[in-house]
Amino acid sequence: QVQVVESGGGLVQAGGSLTLSCAASGRTFGVHAMGWFRQAPGEERDLVAAISWSGVAPNYADSVKGRFTISKDGAKNTFNLQMSSLRPEDTAIYYCGIDLITTTHASTARYWGHGTQVTVSS
Repeated sequence: QVQVVESGGGLVQAGGSLTLSCAASGRTFGVHAMGWFRQAPGEERDLVAAISWSGVAPNYADSVKGRFTISKDGAKNTFNLQMSSLRPEDTAIYYCGIDLITTTHASTARYWGHGTQVTVSS
């Protein structure tokens, strides 16, 4: 099992910045990638950024490209999502997903955190 804990959500004005953190522990051997997902009320949980477990090859959804940066914190199993130029439409619960499963149509993960709320006011 892998334990996942997110932190760093909150309320911010449009144009502001927030950084989310995800700490993974437990049986992480063999995990290849992780990602940050978000889910707004009434919508699907979508992948917004992903990175390999070694901290390379980041990729982003078009909606956040140029505004969000995903990274790994050195040798720790901690991954950050730096969010800038935030917009009201970025408001959602953000989830850290460990051990990504990617199909032609969607991505999901084997292990999830409980999520952290990000609210962007206009």
